[in-house]
Amino acid sequence: MNINEHKKYVGHGNGKFSKNDLKKIGNNVIFEDHILVFHPENISIGNNVYIGHNTILKGYYKNEMTIGDHTWIGQGCFFHSAGGLEIGCGIGIGPMVKIITSTHDQDGGDDVVMFNEIMFRKVVIEDGSDIGIGSIILPGVTVGEGSVIGAGSVVTKSIPPYVIAAGSPAKIIRKRK
Repeated sequence: MNINEHKKYVGHGNGKFSKNDLKKIGNNVIFEDHILVFHPENISIGNNVYIGHNTILKGYYKNEMTIGDHTWIGQGCFFHSAGGLEIGCGIGIGPMVKIITSTHDQDGGDDVVMFNEIMFRKVVIEDGSDIGIGSIILPGVTVGEGSVIGAGSVVTKSIPPYVIAAGSPAKIIRKRK
């Protein structure tokens, strides 16, 4: 497709929501101010969850986002669940973390990458993990149970359980246990 050709774009709403719009919501869920939620019908949130101000939960018309019990999400995060997003229980997610579950096929043949097919890949953050401030988790990644991702890391590949990983791209620094 030529860059000057027009593609039809559709919106996903304005992000305003009520708790009743969510697929499931547990007890004691705290939403700070200025949170945007898109496609809340595909988002499930467990008990005792804190979501910091200015966070965007970008559900998608297909696939789901689940956030488990006892999870803390810092301010200014962006979670996109087009490929599916599963955040376990007892997770700490620092401010400004980005989790992305889709990308355009960079080898799709079109000169304009944005016009290539969208590739969807689920992200899983397993129980007891901690994601440091400003980290980016890319499509298809699993962060293993009890693992720590250092601040500012870019996680391009899955991380095994009970390790500390950091950097861009994130590499294992040491085992936790």
